Amino acid sequence: MIRFEHVTYCYPDTERDGAHAPPALADLSLDISEGELVVVAGPSGSGKSTLLRCLNGLVPHFYGGRFAGHVRVAGLDTCVHEPRDLAATVGFVFQDPESQFVTGRVADEIAFGLENFNVPSATMRLRVEEVLDQLGIAALRDRPVHTLSGGEKQRVAIAAALALRPRVLALDEPTSQLDPEAAEEVLTALQRLNADLGLTVVLAEHRLERVAQFADRMVYLPGSGQAALSGPPRQVLRHAPLVPPLVELGRRLGWEPLPLTIKEGRAFLSRLPSRRRTEDGGRKTDLSSPPIGEGFVRRPFAVELDGVSFAYNGHPALRDVSLAIQPGEFVAIMGRNGSGKTTLLKHIIGLLRPDRGRVRVMGQDTQALSVADIARQVGYVPQNPGLLLFADSLRDELRFTLANHGLSLATAPIGPQALLERLGLAGLADTYPRDLSVGQRQRAALAAILITRPAVILLDEPTRGLDYAAKAELVALLKGWQAEGCTILMATHDVELVARAADRAVLLSEGQVVADGPARTVLADSLSFAPQLGKLFGDPARLTVEDVLATL
Repeated sequence: MIRFEHVTYCYPDTERDGAHAPPALADLSLDISEGELVVVAGPSGSGKSTLLRCLNGLVPHFYGGRFAGHVRVAGLDTCVHEPRDLAATVGFVFQDPESQFVTGRVADEIAFGLENFNVPSATMRLRVEEVLDQLGIAALRDRPVHTLSGGEKQRVAIAAALALRPRVLALDEPTSQLDPEAAEEVLTALQRLNADLGLTVVLAEHRLERVAQFADRMVYLPGSGQAALSGPPRQVLRHAPLVPPLVELGRRLGWEPLPLTIKEGRAFLSRLPSRRRTEDGGRKTDLSSPPIGEGFVRRPFAVELDGVSFAYNGHPALRDVSLAIQPGEFVAIMGRNGSGKTTLLKHIIGLLRPDRGRVRVMGQDTQALSVADIARQVGYVPQNPGLLLFADSLRDELRFTLANHGLSLATAPIGPQALLERLGLAGLADTYPRDLSVGQRQRAALAAILITRPAVILLDEPTRGLDYAAKAELVALLKGWQAEGCTILMATHDVELVARAADRAVLLSEGQVVADGPARTVLADSLSFAPQLGKLFGDPARLTVEDVLATL
């Protein structure tokens, strides 16, 4: 079905200081059989998105650059056939679903491709209903696209691609904005389509703990011109440097065969020695106000929401939410797609104002402050990092943020080069930000906000597009700043990140707080939001690989 023959590709303008940067793909040869479900993995910037773009001709027809070799899909040479010729054969879902939307209503978006192929009206209606059901989004049929959460938009984009019934479906990080349950629903639907219809599925993904068990084969791209690894997931993960927690634990403890699922991991539990006695995981968080006595000066909360309610066009998004965040806390805001996480963060930064209730930041009521005033103490990185990036280079982005705070590159609270190195962007300071991969743009947006060392940092899905190593670097950076008094609120579906980084977790459902407590306790008590090793051990003290190894 798919054949790569000695494919080498370089994007335009990859020459720096008289030398060419490593190609995005280097001498890649690969065969994918009809009906295979293939996961493409590798570090950020290793060429995963580029490989997918080769399948429908976006590379080289749209992106240009230097291309050598051949890619054939269902017998069609993608150098000869342009994307419009391949559209009926290859369905494509981008990392950023908004970039492919062209209509205003969900049902119209799904039908748009069918209309362009002159599909009869009766058939069109049937196919739209089928994919709405397959992706579990029938309730969104008449919703305006702009009112959807990030995860809902991603599922609509997948549905629009499936409606054309392509022979190949290529998906670039399809679960990156989905909560664990929604991700499982999408992956189960893809597996069903693959098994029942013989649909060839090729997907790039960083969160391998979600997808490894579904794959027939894994292709690991190391990047930097190194040869790809290809084979059964268990075989590839035995040698790949970036692996899910369960696989990492299995490798460290010598488990064979290497477990990919919780069920497979349970078979090894009886071999473990009894664990040492450890303190219960999770730092207890005292949310009560301290007693006010003689000589006591009450320290204001870093962030406080008091009875906050908000609705979009009559649809409630927050319902009487009250939260008090202490200075120096690291709080994870969790919940299913559409539960109100992003809406909550937008209220703190002042982009939205409550219908009822109050929001205070560092003791000040935000009703009396402009967004610019709030931003002097609060840094906000939205889900779509492109909203923050508009300068000609990453260095200029940092310079612009600093100038707004009366600072320069020389007087920045953290050295710009040191920050870029910690975020894996050291060699990209002079790059146009929108030429970066989605993962790199995410880190670039973080750099543009974090360069001023704000007192409060709001992060909306900060690990979208980040590999395991980049996430570890981000955790180290944020934990270091937390130790110096920075307050961090992070809306995320990444339960592994929460287990490693957060002190406290707040779980939202339909705009209401349903759980609030030490992160480890909240994660361990949840079926949907437990990390891999939390599901394996059911113990709040053993949520990460380091936790488990420390107890043996």
